Amino acid sequence: MDFAYDARTEELRERLLAFMDRHVYPAEAVLEAELADPARPVWDVPPIVAELQAEARKQGLWNLFLPDHPDHTDHPDRPDHPDHPDHPDRPGQGGAGLTNLQYAPLAEITGRSPQLAPPALNCAAPDTGNMELLAQFGSAEQRERWLRPLLDAEIRSAFAMTEPDVASSDATNIATRIERDGDEYVVTGRKWYITGAMNPRCRIFIVMGKTDPGAEPHRQQSMILVPRDTPGVTVRRGMKVFGYDDADHGGHAEVHFDGVRVPAGHLIGAEGSGFAIAQARLGPGRIHHCMRAIGIAERAVELMCRRTLDRVAFGRPLAEQGVVQDWIAESRVRIEQLRLLVLKTAWLMDTVGNRGAHAEIQAIKIATPRTVEWILDKAVQAHGAAGVSQDTPLAQLWAGNRTLRLADGPDEVHKRSLARRELKRHRAADR
Repeated sequence: MDFAYDARTEELRERLLAFMDRHVYPAEAVLEAELADPARPVWDVPPIVAELQAEARKQGLWNLFLPDHPDHTDHPDRPDHPDHPDHPDRPGQGGAGLTNLQYAPLAEITGRSPQLAPPALNCAAPDTGNMELLAQFGSAEQRERWLRPLLDAEIRSAFAMTEPDVASSDATNIATRIERDGDEYVVTGRKWYITGAMNPRCRIFIVMGKTDPGAEPHRQQSMILVPRDTPGVTVRRGMKVFGYDDADHGGHAEVHFDGVRVPAGHLIGAEGSGFAIAQARLGPGRIHHCMRAIGIAERAVELMCRRTLDRVAFGRPLAEQGVVQDWIAESRVRIEQLRLLVLKTAWLMDTVGNRGAHAEIQAIKIATPRTVEWILDKAVQAHGAAGVSQDTPLAQLWAGNRTLRLADGPDEVHKRSLARRELKRHRAADR
């Protein structure tokens, strides 16, 4: 494994670091002021985001997350699979064409300012995962109608999977129904914590539901595209996360689908392929979250060091206190461990595919949010009351990072799966 930055990665890193220094960090105060403006509609994207996007596009820092040719796995439900009857000759989708290993250090940099940098580069969830899903599984018509405007940041999207009435950690529990009726599908169900759905520019939902409850458990689900303005779609309320509404990212909504009718051509892939498509979407999404979380940890250590060097207690700077030095040293060790594990995972995804890196993807999803939470906690502690206030980014970073232990599967589900994989390997060896 060679994790050295190649020439292209190094050039993009330098360009992105300069962009962060000249444009993103100075814009953080502007964002705060715009979000606090009582005249601004609460769910509208603050104007500073569009300004940063225009500058990022000029500098070629756009859609860095998406390779021109997405990872091909042996999945016959994919429209680009050689065995699929609708297999087209697909041109590049408009991504940067980077590998996971090339994108990892760039995503880490954007994580240092997670409210601004990812959307500025059009590399923010959930749109990234939705664009990857459409690029890999969408029909030519679906890609033209929805992927193209997403790539150009003309619209936003949402991924409607989690439900309030079932344990969504087990995706086979999904209760939303997608029923065929002639040339249409009828969607009925209730979703919540649907990220980005409060944003008025969110125009399309990718909805997961059951088309055949009597099928084998992992073939009951399908995914379908539901335009936001379809009759029967109701965005009921915005959900808060530890008191934050995340309005800068379009919030998290409870959404009801009451007999929503969409054309049959809005189905993504084939009936029964929804669970497999969800897994394909969530794998890259998990590593992107972990990449950015390392950047959050680096920002936290930087703030902790500056704070403890400036503050004096009991006759000497806090930075000279043994307990503080222990926090800083432990933070550095843990960040380096995480980075190596994430880079190994990215390398495996590039060389053996997402399935071959499944165990490592689970490992980073377990380790990264938990470790970054520990580092943020020590940074908050070093800041005292300021650490839980709105005067530093630490409290909001902590709240956002804590949700990662639930998003894309809770820790316990990943541990269960990883343990089963490990036990299976040893059982096979014993036999």
